[in-house]
Amino acid sequence: MTTCWYEGPLAAFDTETTGVDVETDRIVSAAVVVQDAPGIRPRVSRWLVNPGVPVPAEATAVHGLTEEHLRLNGRWPAPVMYEIAQALAEQAHAGRPVVVMNAPFDLTMLDRELRRHRASALGRWFESAPLSVLDPRVLDKHLDRYRKGRRTLTDLCAHYGVALDGAHDAAADATAALEVTRAVGRRFASRLERLAPGELHTLQAVWHAAQARGLQAWFARSGVDEVVDPAWPLRPDLPAAA
Repeated sequence: MTTCWYEGPLAAFDTETTGVDVETDRIVSAAVVVQDAPGIRPRVSRWLVNPGVPVPAEATAVHGLTEEHLRLNGRWPAPVMYEIAQALAEQAHAGRPVVVMNAPFDLTMLDRELRRHRASALGRWFESAPLSVLDPRVLDKHLDRYRKGRRTLTDLCAHYGVALDGAHDAAADATAALEVTRAVGRRFASRLERLAPGELHTLQAVWHAAQARGLQAWFARSGVDEVVDPAWPLRPDLPAAA
C-alpha cells in the first residue's frame, strides 16, 4: 500500500524577518527542516543573515535577534538566499513536499530577497521540478472552516496537540508546522489521503483565494481598509512604478 503524504517524507521552511512587509522587510534567519518519516529526527539547515538594514526593536522582541548580533554573526544576504533557494529546489527534485506556514509571506520574502540580492526570481529554481507546498494554515482553515478563534502557528499547535518549543525560532517554527501538517492529514485522512501533494498544491491555491475573498468581505463589512492578496503560495511581483 502506498504511504499517504502525511506519513511520508516532508520538509518545512520558515523565516524570521525585520518586519511584516514582504516588499521592504528583510530575512534575518531561516531554516529548512527535512524529516524522512514521522518520529524520525529531522535534519535541520539554519541560516543567520546580516540584513544590512536596521532591525526594529519590535522585530527583535519577536525573534530575539538584535541588530548587533546579526552584524557580528550573520552572513551577507546574497549567498544565503542562493543556498536557501537551492535547498528548496533539492526538495522539489526529491519529490518531497515542503510545509510553509502562511506560505505567501515566507516564500514572497525569499523571492524579493533573491530579486534584491541576486537579480533572480524564486520561480526559476523550480522550472525543472515544481515545488509542492503544504500550508497548514490554508489546510486547517478549509477543512475546519467553522471553528472559531485565531489560526496562528501557536494556535494550531495547541489545537492539534503539537509541542512548540522556542516559538519564533525559524527551525522550531518549521518543525512545529511540519508536525501540525501531519496532524491535519491524520485528522482529515478521509478527505486528504487520496490526494497527491501536487493535487493538494493546486487545491490550496483555490482554497486560499476563497478564504481571501471571505476575509476581504468581512473587512469591508467591518469598515477595515485593508487589501487581502488572494495569491498563493507566492505573491506576484509588483509592477515597477512608471
